[in-house]
Amino acid sequence: MDTMTLWHLTGWQFAALAFAALLVGFSKTAVSGANTVSLAIFAAVLPARASTGILLPVLIAGDVLAVLTYRRHAHWPTLWRLFPAVAVGVVVGTLFLVWADDAIVRTSIGVILLFMAGVTVWRRRRRRDAANAAAADSDAAGRPDGSASRAGRVKARSYGVLGGFTTMVANAGGPVMSMYLLSAGFRKLGFLGTSAFFFLIVNVSKLPFSAGLGLIDGRSLLLDAVLVVFVVPGALLGKWAVTRINQRLFERLVIAATIVGGLQLLLA
Repeated sequence: MDTMTLWHLTGWQFAALAFAALLVGFSKTAVSGANTVSLAIFAAVLPARASTGILLPVLIAGDVLAVLTYRRHAHWPTLWRLFPAVAVGVVVGTLFLVWADDAIVRTSIGVILLFMAGVTVWRRRRRRDAANAAAADSDAAGRPDGSASRAGRVKARSYGVLGGFTTMVANAGGPVMSMYLLSAGFRKLGFLGTSAFFFLIVNVSKLPFSAGLGLIDGRSLLLDAVLVVFVVPGALLGKWAVTRINQRLFERLVIAATIVGGLQLLLA
């Protein structure tokens, strides 16, 4: 695998990856989708193609912590509706990675990040309507009502395929699923609980694909073992901040950082 070992990293490179790992933990328990910044950091410090495999176990560690925190709030009917379409997207993404070289993957990650930033801006503009729908259609735990309609199934399949592809190619399915869950009328706890189980199951299912592509090996797992240490304080910080954070300002910062990261990958 064309990647760097722990011993080949400079101090600044390791510090950047450690910060990215901390942000993964924070995003999993506070602001889903914020780890697009972590994706940009990993792809900038490491070879772009290999960075997706190295980041995956770090994301899984964050998913485990998120499930332990919000496990009572998952909405399983929504999850079962999404999984078949996500599986299709993961297979398509795997085939893409078989064909694509590092330069193409790097460019693709940059394009995906910019697309996700655009999606997030659009989602912010729609949030007020989504919040009103949630108040009318959801219960106190944030579970949507009436999502089993034909339109709901079509929407779930569309978002599921796109989410599966983006998460396989670039571990960037967070904003796609965030937009879907908000548009479906989820409140905060239902949103966090459902997304926690969703990404834990999807990311674990990606492990054999990534290993088969040579994106995960002993060297990458050694680096992961060190970086996972930084996920835990990030998750604890997210759990503390979720009811205190200025969501509007933070999302603006995430969008700006995502755009900068995407442009950096495209122009480097």
